[in-house]
Amino acid sequence: MAHEHAATTTTHSETSHRLYYMTWVWLLILTAVEVFLAYEQLSVHLMIVLLMGISIVKAALIIAHFMHLRFEKLNLVFTLVPMMVITISLLAAFFPDSFRLNELGVR
Repeated sequence: MAHEHAATTTTHSETSHRLYYMTWVWLLILTAVEVFLAYEQLSVHLMIVLLMGISIVKAALIIAHFMHLRFEKLNLVFTLVPMMVITISLLAAFFPDSFRLNELGVR
């Protein structure tokens, strides 16, 4: 009985560590894609959409796996929805100002 429990605990621990390593690898890959995109000559709008999308995916991975909200879907929704509302609100507040600075020619 104790042997089965130890084997189950060891298997669960190895699975958990593997999940963390895989999440970490995906975060590294997404960060590399972001760095690659920074050196590409894309339009500003496309670049912003791509970088914001990748950032949302990275935030979801971190919240789901490292903050242990993967199995608590309601808490995950309560965490992601306010962050998305705040992000969209900040973008709506600062985008007009950034376009005004672009029109003034300030670099």
